Amino acid sequence: MPRPITLFTGQWADLPFEEVARLASEWGYDGLEIACWGDHLDVEKAANDDTYVEQKLALLEKYGLQVWAISNHLNGQAVCDDPIDARHQDIVHPRVWGDGDPEGVRRRAAEEMELTARAAARLGVQTVVGFTGSKIWKAVAMFPPAPASMIEDGYADFAARWNPILDVFDEVGVRFAHEVHPSEIAYDYWTTVRTLEAIGHREAFGLNWDPSHFVWQDLDPVSFLWDFKDRIYHVDCK
Repeated sequence: MPRPITLFTGQWADLPFEEVARLASEWGYDGLEIACWGDHLDVEKAANDDTYVEQKLALLEKYGLQVWAISNHLNGQAVCDDPIDARHQDIVHPRVWGDGDPEGVRRRAAEEMELTARAAARLGVQTVVGFTGSKIWKAVAMFPPAPASMIEDGYADFAARWNPILDVFDEVGVRFAHEVHPSEIAYDYWTTVRTLEAIGHREAFGLNWDPSHFVWQDLDPVSFLWDFKDRIYHVDCK
């Protein structure tokens, strides 16, 4: 059975959503993987406003497109990141940044991801793609030496922050596809193993397989795809 080929709108979020839809339709895509920034999708509105959802779906229909996944990489990044700083202010939604207090940003980012799950369900979408952030990416060089306790604390922090988010995903019947990527809690093969262990391999949490950065990291994307085949919920290619 052929798989739908969609265009991820995140790289074009500076363009109006309708313009991206028009272009994608002209280029022959089956649909869009809609980014939750720019004017492309506001998850708070989508989670609570029937009219907003109807307008988005009508616009897709106008251009003969569908939606199977939405993506919220930018706000998801702030759930676990440490430090939280001006870089995050540049990417997260203003309601997530708020007063910029780091723990407040993390808490509001988690709430934003819960809203994303609810928005996806209302759009008829079963997969949310995104980032998790990481408390311990700053220790990836392992020098000065990072004690095992620091690494374990990072995975415990991830589980404590993401399990409540995943509870909402389970509640509404949507799955999260984490993009394994530098700066995330899972950034290569073994950190992916450890990440899945940290949350008890719950089915709400899977993977977005994007081989582009794997090549630059000297990882084997084919072996990764095979070994985690039961957890690949979405694929991005470039």
